Amino acid sequence: MPLSAHVPELGSLELLLAVARTGSLGAAGRELGLTQQAVSARVRTIERLIGVPMVARGPRGSQLTESGALVADWARAVLAAAEKLDAGIAALRGERDAHLTVASSLTVAEYLLPGWLAALRVEQQGSGTAPVTIRLGVHNSERVAELVLGGEAGVGFVEGPNVPTGLSAHPVGADELVLVVAPGHRWARRSRPLRPAELAGTPLVARETGSGTRRVLESALAAVLPAEAELAAPSLELSSTASIRGAVLAGAGAAVLSDLAVRDDLATGRLVQVAVQGLSLRRVLRGVWAGGPTPAGPARDLLRIAALPA
Repeated sequence: MPLSAHVPELGSLELLLAVARTGSLGAAGRELGLTQQAVSARVRTIERLIGVPMVARGPRGSQLTESGALVADWARAVLAAAEKLDAGIAALRGERDAHLTVASSLTVAEYLLPGWLAALRVEQQGSGTAPVTIRLGVHNSERVAELVLGGEAGVGFVEGPNVPTGLSAHPVGADELVLVVAPGHRWARRSRPLRPAELAGTPLVARETGSGTRRVLESALAAVLPAEAELAAPSLELSSTASIRGAVLAGAGAAVLSDLAVRDDLATGRLVQVAVQGLSLRRVLRGVWAGGPTPAGPARDLLRIAALPA
């Protein structure tokens, strides 16, 4: 049952107890950090709500009326319960802020998160804040969204083409997917870009269904090919960027991977990038969370660090 409109707020009850302790409206105001005008206004509000005088003013100060003293006695129990509630909430927030579970897609976890987590630790040490225990789970983007939506992770990082349904998101970077092959592959010696239809019809070494990388590639091809076009099934389905990179290096076929993952291989010639005509494979990397406009505690701090320009 809701409280009636005659119940004063906690701050007004604190004022009554302060008047009882100090015997003065002015002293009670100084104790609570209130001006004389604010004290008088609160007293008038209490008396209007309850309907009887609460404070008797005299030449030697102010004291509670008989009714005021009775309300003050009741208020002590209410304020004690409120303090207990406040302490419990603080303990819950402290427990929440002492741990952070992060769910991340592979590309972000391997190439970006280590730097962000190191910056978070340095920031906490500089502010004197106790270090947060980070639990990191690496999954495909679809699973990351499920974990964040289910409350099993406080923040997630995904690399799919769209914001997962039900989550709030903020961009934390971007990368480019590139088609790569081993130097001995027939595409490595092409003089002209590959056509999207040829790429779509070729079995690739690919991530599993649900990965952000695979969804970006499929969406990009669907945007430029006829509606009836079908994509070839992967020649190999592997669960990590490192295993796909290794398979391509071993000559297992072509793959589409983040430029973050193959930058060194392209620079040294271990892998060759194959151009694809008219296909945009740039993608936005996002931090995601459930609930309001921004998460709280260390999840908010990590997202802020991730969104800073490198």
